[in-house]
Amino acid sequence: MMYRFRDDRIEAHRLAFFPSPFLEEFQNNPDIYLEDEIYAEVIMKNIVPFPLRFDFDCRGEVVVEVDHPESHLTLGQYRNCRIPVSAPVTPYHFIGFILRNFYNTAYRKYCARISSFAHCFEASVTSREMDLPYVQVPMQQGRTI
Repeated sequence: MMYRFRDDRIEAHRLAFFPSPFLEEFQNNPDIYLEDEIYAEVIMKNIVPFPLRFDFDCRGEVVVEVDHPESHLTLGQYRNCRIPVSAPVTPYHFIGFILRNFYNTAYRKYCARISSFAHCFEASVTSREMDLPYVQVPMQQGRTI
C-alpha cells in the first residue's frame, strides 16, 4: 500500500495484492497449512493466482477520462486494464476487500474482532465512466463530476 497526500488531500495511491504463485513453505510443510483456515482457500490446486491493484492519481497529466480514470482497478498484469472505480480506496476498505474475497473462511470467523472505520474519500468517477461497467466503493456523498 502506498498513499501520497498534499495539503491534507489524497493525490495518489497504489494498493496491490500479489498472491504467491509458489508456496515453498507449503510444499515443505503442507500439514501446517491444510489445518489452518487462514490458508485453506489460497492453497487449493484449482486456484490460479493473479495480482490485482487499485490505483488513484488525480494529476491532470495522467488522467484521461474513460481510458485512464483517476481511480481504477487493474486485474492481472494487463497493461491497459483500467476498470473505473468510484473513488480512491481507504486502507480499511482495501484490506477488507482482500480478506473477504481471498481469505473468506478466516474472515467470517474473525471479522467481529476487526475495528470498523467509516472514513471514505470523495468520488472521482465521471458520468461518462459511470456509463461503463465500473466498481463502486464506499465514498463521501455530495461531489459530482
